[in-house]
Amino acid sequence: MLSKSQIQYLKSLQQKKFREKYSAFVVEGPKLVSEVLKSDFSVSGVFAIPQWIEKNFRLIGTVKTVEVAPRELERISGLKTPNNVIAVVQIPDSNPPKEMSFDNFLLAVDGIKDPGNLGSIIRTAEWFGFKTLICSNDSVEVYNPKVVQSTMGSLFRVKVYYTDLPKYLEELEHDYSVFGAFLDGENIYKQSFAKRGILVIGSESHGIRPAVARKIKNRLHIPAIAGSGESLNASVATAICCSEIKRSFLKNI
Repeated sequence: MLSKSQIQYLKSLQQKKFREKYSAFVVEGPKLVSEVLKSDFSVSGVFAIPQWIEKNFRLIGTVKTVEVAPRELERISGLKTPNNVIAVVQIPDSNPPKEMSFDNFLLAVDGIKDPGNLGSIIRTAEWFGFKTLICSNDSVEVYNPKVVQSTMGSLFRVKVYYTDLPKYLEELEHDYSVFGAFLDGENIYKQSFAKRGILVIGSESHGIRPAVARKIKNRLHIPAIAGSGESLNASVATAICCSEIKRSFLKNI
């Protein structure tokens, strides 16, 4: 049975200010909890119904586990339909390493505000082998429960950092080619890409903002084949750009 203080603590992690205070976030549901338990993230506690615990005791290992009744799970869950298990996970350092080099492409996002978009972008990054995502400081928080859910577990395999994006790109632009998606760029389907570089995606409402755009020498555009839509959803644009980068690389090896 959960104590009143445990219930208050778990419910508080639905809010950003308490995630920051306790440096922790929640993961809900069998699939995501299974993924995080297999990852390098530090899990400080698992709260689950007896049937889930019995089925997954080997996966849990030495992680502190509390048995809860379905009614208790409803009280601490952020989902409309609670799903057997909740884990409390420690938030890792979100600052990029001061000395970071990479031998492939990494992805950067500028001002992404929608949780579902960021989650989809993280899933896309993993699918196409982008191991690192750099977010501008004002992008939506990656440990927002809606972001966590929409990553479908990819969050636990893609490194996500937050930083002053214009300054970060300025530090790397001499060593790596920086590409960005724009409405007035060069046709992406006619480009060739080296093995390593940086791809920047902006929000669909504002695009890549001027301070970041000034650091991008290679402007890419995804031409519309038909239709008259103003722009693509940010996560869709990310998927197309990532696919073309990987296709170009594979074609040239």
